[in-house]
Amino acid sequence: MSLEEPEDAEQPAVEGRSLGDELADLLGDHVLTREEHLNAPGFVIRPDEVQDVLFTLRDEAGFDHLSCVTAEEREDRYESIYHLKKYDDPTQEVSIVVPTDKTNPVSQTAEPVYRTADWHEREAYDLVGIEYEGHPDLRRILLPETWQGHPLSMDYEQDRPQLVPLREHANPLQDDHTGEGGDTMFLNIGPHHPATHGVLHLKTTLDGEQVADVESDIGYLHRCEEQICQQGTYRHQIMPYPDRWDYISAGLLNEWAYARAAEDLADIEVPEYAQIIRTMGAELCRIAAHMLAVGTFALDVYGDFTAIFMYAIRDREKTQNILEDLTGQRLMFNYFRLGGVVWDLPEPREEFFEKIRDFLDDLPQALEEYHDLISGNEILQMRTVGTGILPEDVAKSYGATGPVARGSGVDYDLRRDDPYGYYENLDWDVVVEDGCDNYSRLLVRLREVEESAKIIEQCVDLLEDWPEEDRTIQANVPRTLKPDDDTEVYRAVEGAKGELGIYIRSDGTDKPGRFKIRSPCFSNLQTLPEMAQGEYVPDLIAALGSLDIVLGEVDR
Repeated sequence: MSLEEPEDAEQPAVEGRSLGDELADLLGDHVLTREEHLNAPGFVIRPDEVQDVLFTLRDEAGFDHLSCVTAEEREDRYESIYHLKKYDDPTQEVSIVVPTDKTNPVSQTAEPVYRTADWHEREAYDLVGIEYEGHPDLRRILLPETWQGHPLSMDYEQDRPQLVPLREHANPLQDDHTGEGGDTMFLNIGPHHPATHGVLHLKTTLDGEQVADVESDIGYLHRCEEQICQQGTYRHQIMPYPDRWDYISAGLLNEWAYARAAEDLADIEVPEYAQIIRTMGAELCRIAAHMLAVGTFALDVYGDFTAIFMYAIRDREKTQNILEDLTGQRLMFNYFRLGGVVWDLPEPREEFFEKIRDFLDDLPQALEEYHDLISGNEILQMRTVGTGILPEDVAKSYGATGPVARGSGVDYDLRRDDPYGYYENLDWDVVVEDGCDNYSRLLVRLREVEESAKIIEQCVDLLEDWPEEDRTIQANVPRTLKPDDDTEVYRAVEGAKGELGIYIRSDGTDKPGRFKIRSPCFSNLQTLPEMAQGEYVPDLIAALGSLDIVLGEVDR
């Protein structure tokens, strides 16, 4: 640990002083010591002062976005790391490190400060074993309550059989029967596969026909992605896995999240030509994701499969055809590499560009059809306007991002606010709606397709005229990457569903010591009870559809 800031930390200066110095003065005696984290100052605090520190940073320094909570077990301690940002300026970041004793890993909960800490801390308890004092509902979230051990702890025995006593299979509702005079009813929605969202179980309590409470039961698709990445090498073995988080349409966006974090960690500069290709491919994935979101939303709301869903799949297939030409795959692309992309655009280039331009030329008419069939549909409007309300301040407290947050008036998009790739050199707009309802989230996605088309067209113009001798697709990256020991970085990109972030701690080897995935769907799904309470069951289904979650990314 060092008391000095890293030379390469991108920290805004305030009156000649770094952000870290300003925050150190603000936090005063709460700070035990300072750490060097790439792109953000890090402060080590006591486990019983978490709320005091986070309230100070939120209310006095403006850090209103708890982006991620990372937990890990070290040789001599457990650690919780709270990654804080500002919705107004996400380039201002700070990491709050909370070490706890190895024999008694107990830390104060952050849930009263940021509501999103509820699920994040439950995941940390479930997988690592840290307990959060004062947490409103500290129990497992991805694994069954009967699970023994914590899979990301050092002493976890992977081959140990899970022996569950017969009493554990007792009726989970036997103590929940309504007493005399009660009007509530318990309703299981799932676990099934609703449209294409994934395997989800909603434990719903009804008061008459209205939703009194709903709890999302997740974990059915948990595939240990973080542990798999911790066992893979930076250069070659991790990149194929991000495609499988949001497996349905966001492959290149997922790959970019890992690439951005690892390239910062290894100080790799991506060639400008490769950045343009990445930007074009990412926006094609965004259109594919939004087409599926719009089609399945209509399917959820009024069951229209024949027209609207197939219209959306028709246009999604066009983007997938282009992506297949570019990457060789339709879903699991594995196209990005650290330092660039795996190969150049397909030949003949003129035909590839013409195919993209034909798609972009047809897109305005297709979007007009969607507005006629969906946003202008009276049935859908009745079901979505004024339902699933998520106020702006509530969205921020839950760490909501992407179309879910922008549909609630949160003007936050990492492509513009924390620029990467080639976005800052292009002309496009961030789409924001302030209706805070299911309808607003639909409009955001439809309008974002138009903005993605603008970005793609500008990328094609640039690539068409790019000199052949300057078409460098990859930086010169060492065959084996071994970042310095105990270097920590958190980096994020604007995925189709929101902020997709990666935390990496290096341990001096060619594999990460800790690899944490910040899923936008995980935080967005947490808002469902806020949107559904007091609504009717069909409104609950519409709210779930408007979140556009994929459970493969929620569970990871």
